Amino acid sequence: MRALRKTEPGPGLTLTEVPEPACGPWDVKIRVLRAGICGTDLHILGWDDSAEAMCDTVPFTPGHEFYGEVVEAGSEVPDARIGDRVSGEGHVVCGVCRNCRAGRKQMCIRTRSVGVQRDGAFAEYVVIPHLNVWVHEHDSRTEVITPELGALFDPFGNAVHTALKFPLVGEDVLITGAGPIGLMAAAVARHAGARYVAITDVHEHRLEMARAGGVDLALNVATTTMTQAQRELGMKEGFDVGLEISGQASALQEMISNMNHGGRIALLGLPARHFELDWTTVITHMLTLQGIYGREMYETWNAMSAMISTSPLLRERVLATVSDVVPASQWESAYEIARSGRGGKVLLDWETIG
Repeated sequence: MRALRKTEPGPGLTLTEVPEPACGPWDVKIRVLRAGICGTDLHILGWDDSAEAMCDTVPFTPGHEFYGEVVEAGSEVPDARIGDRVSGEGHVVCGVCRNCRAGRKQMCIRTRSVGVQRDGAFAEYVVIPHLNVWVHEHDSRTEVITPELGALFDPFGNAVHTALKFPLVGEDVLITGAGPIGLMAAAVARHAGARYVAITDVHEHRLEMARAGGVDLALNVATTTMTQAQRELGMKEGFDVGLEISGQASALQEMISNMNHGGRIALLGLPARHFELDWTTVITHMLTLQGIYGREMYETWNAMSAMISTSPLLRERVLATVSDVVPASQWESAYEIARSGRGGKVLLDWETIG
């Protein structure tokens, strides 16, 4: 099969031929139809500090946001059938550590991530444990999940996990980073009953996407400060909830200085380098900083499936984050679009590779 591989430590990827993966008795083999490029994949392409820290085995196949069709199920698999259309939970957990046994699988101390520490979905086929397969049920209230929407379930899960970490009803929410996950998080915050939803970025077209998605304020922080955003919204105090999605040092630093006392910040963005924080403000303003990694297993999946099936507007806003679907053979141009920030979510088409 064809696969996009990290063949050695260092920048770059290679589209090459590799054997199809074997399907074990508890595994499911999936024909990949669409796979999304995310921030983690950009780190892996550039091989920065974050990538070196995360990726402990080279060579490997990246890619963890995907939608596909089950083509083989192991002999012990009870709940996935050939022909099922599925997405995949990218965190493979041990099942026996304290957190796993307590039902907190997303905090497993031995997590191995699809497309990071094991072969992923930038390929014609991927194999994952059957417990990681999310079968898309057909619901009379919603249309069939399209390949594009199905490929968004991983990043949409990140957005749902981040946005719903703290109560949002009636709260003023600041989101830093209007990339695909930031846009989805804004849609979730609006759906969940936030009073004001403000989002920041430096790319004007992404801010336009945010405005079209119903935020109260989309702010270009290259020219305007977050403090000015509060004035524009008529806020007398700081933001109640912050969702840091960008991974930029300046974004988190300015967010901290614009939170209300007792404010809560959910951190999803991966920084490319170490940086300092104003810990005096964090302490004296009694702020809560909560790291977010992936999705809650599997409450987030249940929540996002329910929201997608019951809210056509939310489904529309999530799907609107896709700006480009590119044949997998043209992966370099797809990565360039994703890296440049001039588009939204970029998907690789493995169904018609090109």
